[in-house]
Amino acid sequence: MKQQRIQQGFTLIEVMVVVVILGILAAIVVPRIMDRPDEARKVKAQQDIRALEAALNLYRLDNYTYPSTDQGLEALTQKPVPDPPRWKEGGYLDRLPTDPWQNPYQFLSPGSHGNIDIYSMGPDGQSGTDDDIGNWTLQ
Repeated sequence: MKQQRIQQGFTLIEVMVVVVILGILAAIVVPRIMDRPDEARKVKAQQDIRALEAALNLYRLDNYTYPSTDQGLEALTQKPVPDPPRWKEGGYLDRLPTDPWQNPYQFLSPGSHGNIDIYSMGPDGQSGTDDDIGNWTLQ
């Protein structure tokens, strides 16, 4: 009776083919993935701005007006001075977010684009440049 030899493992050629295929895929996919972090940061900033705008709208419903520029976004987490008439105990947010570039969000009331302006200065950290992300740019 002949014994058949059972093959176990991979040959060197098979392993090399797999490594080459993975290298080709990495060369195609990695550049596409590397472009995504900037886009993800912009989307996060847009979501934060929407959340801040919603909290400011609740503030206005309770107090009949938006906080002033001087009171700032801090009026959403701690009672501003002068005291608003019906400020919600505990605030409207637990904490203020920072933008994806670790800068505070900017707030103007009244704003130059509407009742209020909430914006991030973007990756360059400079206000008034093309990369600013504001509530007036959201779709």
